[in-house]
Amino acid sequence: MTEIDIEQLKYPIGDFIAQEQYSLNERKASIDIIENLPNKLKSTIEGFSESQFNTVYRPGGWTVRQLVHHLADSHMNSFIRFKLTLTEDVPQLKPYLQAEWCNMQDAKTLDIAPSMLILEGVHCRLTKVLRNMTDADFNRKLYHPEMKKKLDLNRILALYSWHSDHHLAHITGLKERKGWV
Repeated sequence: MTEIDIEQLKYPIGDFIAQEQYSLNERKASIDIIENLPNKLKSTIEGFSESQFNTVYRPGGWTVRQLVHHLADSHMNSFIRFKLTLTEDVPQLKPYLQAEWCNMQDAKTLDIAPSMLILEGVHCRLTKVLRNMTDADFNRKLYHPEMKKKLDLNRILALYSWHSDHHLAHITGLKERKGWV
Protein backbone atom coordinates (compact mmCIF):
# COMPACT_ATOMS: atom_id res chain seq x y z
CA MET A 1 0.00 0.00 0.00
CA THR A 2 1.14 3.52 -0.67
CA GLU A 3 1.52 6.16 1.98
CA ILE A 4 -1.58 7.91 0.59
CA ASP A 5 -3.63 4.70 0.86
CA ILE A 6 -2.54 4.19 4.48
CA GLU A 7 -3.37 7.82 5.29
CA GLN A 8 -6.83 7.39 3.73
CA LEU A 9 -7.39 4.26 5.81
CA LYS A 10 -6.13 6.05 8.91
CA TYR A 11 -8.31 9.16 8.38
CA PRO A 12 -11.22 8.04 6.18
CA ILE A 13 -13.18 11.25 6.83
CA GLY A 14 -10.10 13.47 7.10
CA ASP A 15 -8.27 14.70 10.17
CA PHE A 16 -10.12 16.78 12.76
CA ILE A 17 -9.84 20.49 12.01
CA ALA A 18 -11.08 22.79 14.73
CA GLN A 19 -12.99 25.93 13.79
CA GLU A 20 -12.80 29.24 15.59
CA GLN A 21 -16.57 29.27 16.08
CA TYR A 22 -19.45 26.84 15.74
CA SER A 23 -23.00 27.76 14.75
CA LEU A 24 -26.11 26.52 16.49
CA ASN A 25 -26.84 24.28 13.48
CA GLU A 26 -23.33 22.81 13.60
CA ARG A 27 -23.80 22.08 17.29
CA LYS A 28 -27.15 20.40 16.66
CA ALA A 29 -25.64 18.29 13.87
CA SER A 30 -22.77 17.24 16.16
CA ILE A 31 -25.19 16.31 18.94
CA ASP A 32 -27.23 14.24 16.46
CA ILE A 33 -24.09 12.37 15.40
CA ILE A 34 -23.25 11.60 19.03
CA GLU A 35 -26.81 10.56 19.78
CA ASN A 36 -26.96 8.21 16.78
CA LEU A 37 -23.53 6.56 17.09
CA PRO A 38 -24.59 3.57 19.23
CA ASN A 39 -27.39 2.57 16.82
CA LYS A 40 -25.24 3.14 13.72
CA LEU A 41 -22.40 1.15 15.23
CA LYS A 42 -24.75 -1.65 16.29
CA SER A 43 -26.24 -1.96 12.80
CA THR A 44 -22.77 -1.81 11.20
CA ILE A 45 -21.36 -4.69 13.27
CA GLU A 46 -24.52 -6.76 13.51
CA GLY A 47 -23.78 -10.36 12.63
CA PHE A 48 -19.99 -9.98 12.75
CA SER A 49 -18.11 -13.20 13.52
CA GLU A 50 -15.27 -13.47 16.03
CA SER A 51 -12.90 -13.44 13.07
CA GLN A 52 -14.40 -10.18 11.80
CA PHE A 53 -14.18 -8.58 15.24
CA ASN A 54 -10.50 -9.60 15.31
CA THR A 55 -9.73 -8.03 11.92
CA VAL A 56 -7.64 -4.86 11.83
CA TYR A 57 -9.16 -1.99 9.89
CA ARG A 58 -5.75 -1.06 8.41
CA PRO A 59 -2.18 -2.35 8.58
CA GLY A 60 -0.85 -1.46 12.02
CA GLY A 61 -4.31 -0.43 13.21
CA TRP A 62 -6.67 -1.77 15.82
CA THR A 63 -9.14 -4.58 15.40
CA VAL A 64 -12.86 -3.90 15.16
CA ARG A 65 -13.12 -5.22 18.73
CA GLN A 66 -10.49 -2.76 19.93
CA LEU A 67 -12.23 0.09 18.09
CA VAL A 68 -15.54 -0.64 19.84
CA HIS A 69 -13.85 -0.81 23.25
CA HIS A 70 -11.88 2.36 22.42
CA LEU A 71 -15.09 4.22 21.60
CA ALA A 72 -16.53 3.25 24.98
CA ASP A 73 -13.32 4.29 26.79
CA SER A 74 -13.02 7.55 24.93
CA HIS A 75 -16.64 8.56 25.18
CA MET A 76 -16.80 7.79 28.90
CA ASN A 77 -13.93 10.24 29.20
CA SER A 78 -15.84 12.71 27.03
CA PHE A 79 -18.90 12.56 29.27
CA ILE A 80 -16.75 13.15 32.35
CA ARG A 81 -14.92 16.03 30.64
CA PHE A 82 -18.22 17.74 29.81
CA LYS A 83 -19.57 17.29 33.32
CA LEU A 84 -16.36 18.54 34.94
CA THR A 85 -16.22 21.58 32.66
CA LEU A 86 -19.86 22.41 33.37
CA THR A 87 -19.35 22.23 37.14
CA GLU A 88 -15.79 23.49 37.69
CA ASP A 89 -13.78 26.52 36.60
CA VAL A 90 -11.44 25.47 33.79
CA PRO A 91 -10.71 21.92 34.95
CA GLN A 92 -7.58 20.28 33.66
CA LEU A 93 -8.26 17.49 31.19
CA LYS A 94 -6.80 14.15 32.23
CA PRO A 95 -5.12 12.66 29.15
CA TYR A 96 -4.80 8.91 28.88
CA LEU A 97 -2.70 6.62 26.73
CA GLN A 98 -5.33 5.42 24.24
CA ALA A 99 -3.06 2.97 22.46
CA GLU A 100 -2.06 1.42 25.78
CA TRP A 101 -5.71 1.05 26.79
CA CYS A 102 -6.43 -0.64 23.45
CA ASN A 103 -3.58 -3.07 24.03
CA MET A 104 -4.94 -4.24 27.37
CA GLN A 105 -6.49 -7.71 27.44
CA ASP A 106 -10.05 -6.46 27.93
CA ALA A 107 -9.87 -4.42 24.71
CA LYS A 108 -8.16 -7.23 22.81
CA THR A 109 -10.29 -10.16 23.91
CA LEU A 110 -13.54 -9.16 25.67
CA ASP A 111 -16.83 -9.48 23.82
CA ILE A 112 -18.03 -6.07 22.62
CA ALA A 113 -21.41 -6.32 24.40
CA PRO A 114 -20.32 -4.52 27.61
CA SER A 115 -18.82 -1.65 25.60
CA MET A 116 -21.95 -1.38 23.48
CA LEU A 117 -24.00 -1.07 26.69
CA ILE A 118 -21.59 1.62 27.91
CA LEU A 119 -21.89 3.50 24.61
CA GLU A 120 -25.67 3.35 24.70
CA GLY A 121 -25.82 4.64 28.27
CA VAL A 122 -23.10 7.26 27.96
CA HIS A 123 -24.46 8.61 24.68
CA CYS A 124 -27.98 8.77 26.10
CA ARG A 125 -26.76 10.75 29.11
CA LEU A 126 -24.32 12.88 27.14
CA THR A 127 -26.99 13.76 24.59
CA LYS A 128 -29.33 14.85 27.41
CA VAL A 129 -26.58 17.08 28.84
CA LEU A 130 -25.68 18.52 25.43
CA ARG A 131 -29.26 19.30 24.42
CA ASN A 132 -29.76 21.25 27.65
CA MET A 133 -26.59 23.34 27.44
CA THR A 134 -26.76 27.08 26.82
CA ASP A 135 -24.46 29.19 24.65
CA ALA A 136 -22.63 30.17 27.83
CA ASP A 137 -22.21 26.49 28.72
CA PHE A 138 -20.67 25.73 25.32
CA ASN A 139 -18.24 28.59 25.86
CA ARG A 140 -16.97 27.12 29.16
CA LYS A 141 -13.38 25.94 28.96
CA LEU A 142 -11.16 23.12 30.08
CA TYR A 143 -7.37 23.11 30.07
CA HIS A 144 -5.57 20.64 27.81
CA PRO A 145 -2.12 20.01 29.36
CA GLU A 146 -0.63 18.39 26.24
CA MET A 147 -1.73 21.27 24.00
CA LYS A 148 -1.01 23.74 26.81
CA LYS A 149 -4.16 25.73 26.13
CA LYS A 150 -7.77 26.22 27.09
CA LEU A 151 -10.44 24.69 24.84
CA ASP A 152 -14.13 25.48 24.92
CA LEU A 153 -16.90 22.88 24.91
CA ASN A 154 -17.90 23.85 21.37
CA ARG A 155 -14.58 22.43 20.20
CA ILE A 156 -14.86 19.36 22.44
CA LEU A 157 -18.34 18.66 21.02
CA ALA A 158 -17.03 18.97 17.46
CA LEU A 159 -14.09 16.71 18.30
CA TYR A 160 -16.24 13.91 19.73
CA SER A 161 -18.70 14.20 16.87
CA TRP A 162 -15.79 13.80 14.45
CA HIS A 163 -14.40 10.97 16.60
CA SER A 164 -17.73 9.13 16.35
CA ASP A 165 -17.82 9.37 12.55
CA HIS A 166 -14.06 8.73 12.26
CA HIS A 167 -14.14 5.32 13.94
CA LEU A 168 -17.47 4.34 12.43
CA ALA A 169 -15.88 5.02 9.02
CA HIS A 170 -12.97 2.74 9.94
CA ILE A 171 -15.42 -0.11 10.43
CA THR A 172 -17.74 0.67 7.49
CA GLY A 173 -14.72 1.08 5.22
CA LEU A 174 -13.32 -2.28 6.31
CA LYS A 175 -16.71 -3.88 5.83
CA GLU A 176 -16.94 -2.51 2.28
CA ARG A 177 -13.36 -3.48 1.35
CA LYS A 178 -13.87 -7.03 2.65
CA GLY A 179 -17.32 -7.38 1.06
CA TRP A 180 -18.94 -8.20 4.40
CA VAL A 181 -22.66 -7.81 3.93
